[in-house]
Amino acid sequence: QVQPVESGGGLVQAGGSLSLSCATSGRTFSTYAMAWFRQAPGKERELVAVISRTGGSTYYADSVKGRFTISRDNANTVRLQMDNLKPEDTAVYYCAASPTMTSGTPRLPKSYAYWGLGTQVTVSS
Repeated sequence: QVQPVESGGGLVQAGGSLSLSCATSGRTFSTYAMAWFRQAPGKERELVAVISRTGGSTYYADSVKGRFTISRDNANTVRLQMDNLKPEDTAVYYCAASPTMTSGTPRLPKSYAYWGLGTQVTVSS
């Protein structure tokens, strides 16, 4: 079992960058695929990026491809580097963990058993 805790959100101007971090507890971090989701006011939660449990595979939503980078390290941390931010990136960003025995990149929220409380990202125009 892991408990994700997000940090790094804030206010940035369009075109700027932010780096989000997700720290997890537990000694089984390497058995979880990790993802970032986001939810804007009045909208459904959407997948932003996923990294497999080994780090060998990643998936990005089309809206962030080429601007965001997901990574993980051996210190139980997942990061989301966000560059060239746009006002439409404004949302609460959630880190989530999916227990998996494969090297896949789950896409659906229901595949993720553990969620952080979220961190606000606001991009001004």
